[in-house]
Amino acid sequence: MSEDTCVPRHIAIVMDGNGRWANKRLMPRMVGHKFGVDALINLIDACADRGVEYLTVFAFSSENWRRPQDEVSGLMNLVFVVVAKYLRRRGHR
Repeated sequence: MSEDTCVPRHIAIVMDGNGRWANKRLMPRMVGHKFGVDALINLIDACADRGVEYLTVFAFSSENWRRPQDEVSGLMNLVFVVVAKYLRRRGHR
């Protein structure tokens, strides 16, 4: 089987544990979220390079709204900044 035939059409991932990852390393939770987003960007690029047609990302559950307000705001800001930066890098306006 060639490598081309092994590419799935759809990949779904759940982003979970980034804050805990940072806590275990004695870093602020937002640092973990930033590392998670960086990993997501790498995943998006890899999927695009390999021809994956659909990527579903579950990154924020209804339970996440119960986190401290500054963490929720930080997460939302991180999403907006990263999406805008990524789209500019890919040549979108």
